[in-house]
Amino acid sequence: MGSYLQNDVSMSQEPRPPFSLDGTEDRRHLKQVYDNVHGTIKLDPLSLKFIDTVQFQRLRDLKQLGLACMVYPGAVHSRFEHSLGVYWLAGQTVRCLQTDQTELDIDRFDIQTVKLAGLMHDVGHGPFSHLFEHEFLPRVLPGSKWCHEQMSIQLVDYIVDENHIDIDSVSLRKVKDMIITSSDTAESESREEKRFLYDIVANGRNGIDVDKFDYISRDSRACGLGCNFQFRRLMESMRVMDNEICYPAKEYLTIFKLFATRADLHRTVYTHAKVKAIELMLVDALVKANDHLAISSYIFDPAQYWKLDDTIIKRIETSDDVQLKESRDLISRIRRRDLYQFCNEYSVPNDKMDHFKNITAKDIICSQKSNGVTLKEEDVAVSNIRIDLTRGKYNPLERINFFQDYESQEKFPIPDFRISNLLPSSFQDRIVRVYAKKPELVNEVSVAFENMQLKMYGVKAQVHDTPEKKKRKKEH
Repeated sequence: MGSYLQNDVSMSQEPRPPFSLDGTEDRRHLKQVYDNVHGTIKLDPLSLKFIDTVQFQRLRDLKQLGLACMVYPGAVHSRFEHSLGVYWLAGQTVRCLQTDQTELDIDRFDIQTVKLAGLMHDVGHGPFSHLFEHEFLPRVLPGSKWCHEQMSIQLVDYIVDENHIDIDSVSLRKVKDMIITSSDTAESESREEKRFLYDIVANGRNGIDVDKFDYISRDSRACGLGCNFQFRRLMESMRVMDNEICYPAKEYLTIFKLFATRADLHRTVYTHAKVKAIELMLVDALVKANDHLAISSYIFDPAQYWKLDDTIIKRIETSDDVQLKESRDLISRIRRRDLYQFCNEYSVPNDKMDHFKNITAKDIICSQKSNGVTLKEEDVAVSNIRIDLTRGKYNPLERINFFQDYESQEKFPIPDFRISNLLPSSFQDRIVRVYAKKPELVNEVSVAFENMQLKMYGVKAQVHDTPEKKKRKKEH
């Protein structure tokens, strides 16, 4: 943030406490920024101490959607913007609960803690969105259990210590617990009084959280896509029952739209065929550069990790080091749009989903025909894609509790048959896409891929017209 976010106090004035006598934030101590999704966002003094650090400012150099901007030119928004948005929605949500349910005894410390968790939840993200964590690291550190949530809590501690931020240890622990509750390694300490507060930022219980509210709205807007999911209806109508956030029964379709819109973004943006081709190329470039630049070693030390961001691509691209030549050549190909060529794809049949194992380049070349061209593993790139509604093959609505009206004292789930006959019978897609790294090998890779499918399922994928196939059609 620039200097306009600094909390300046005149030398002639005595510092005022950031909260007024009734426990609400004193507006004189809030700074404002304008967000193109949520409008004016007000930043409190403690949050500003985190924002105005070099470690948090790093998020400006992490694109929220990684390489999607190569296909959707408007998708250049950053993790910085998203983090401010989640901070704001987290605060708005907990205040709605405080106003509507005074019996919850939500105090100013609860509000501050939830907001800080929203602000810091993504500070541990690596370059190029999830590519770093899910595509690059498994290639160079097989079996690694590293996740960005764990790095986020390490960086929170590091930022506090390095910048001498005055925050009490109890609040700091709660902030970190709220960040990590979405993962399987969530601490048991988070299951305490006011457990519902831990479901606002990253909801490991049923997947409804302000993180999704923000990125679904922000990503849809940036990519020029419509978004008919109305998250404010949920924020303003939610209610805590038995320490769990529940929703009016009439809002079940609003909630389904949340998950359906997220899945649609995965299919049309996050896993777009061209986006995945570019990601595969960049991963190859990073893997080839790793021995020389030791990129993967950064994850072991937060003092080094915060220095790693999307500018790593420019560092490789502009280097004269001979050891980075292969990586430079791949990045140059991306710039020239000389991409890995899409060959074909198929969706895994529902009855094969439970036993499906990721397809590898080796699986493809083992199915090639003897026609004079011998494929090698390094000629083929495979993208294994899973798109679901947050709960794999299960309906996410099954884990959500509803209430009938505001006089009700009971919560209940809504079974599928009472929701709609139009709901899907399956809630997960597994898609395998195959690419040829060299344009002249498109036909050979395509044939090998079709042979592999015939061996596995007895059928082959719907034929997609690749540039090579279009050329052959014209010749005939």
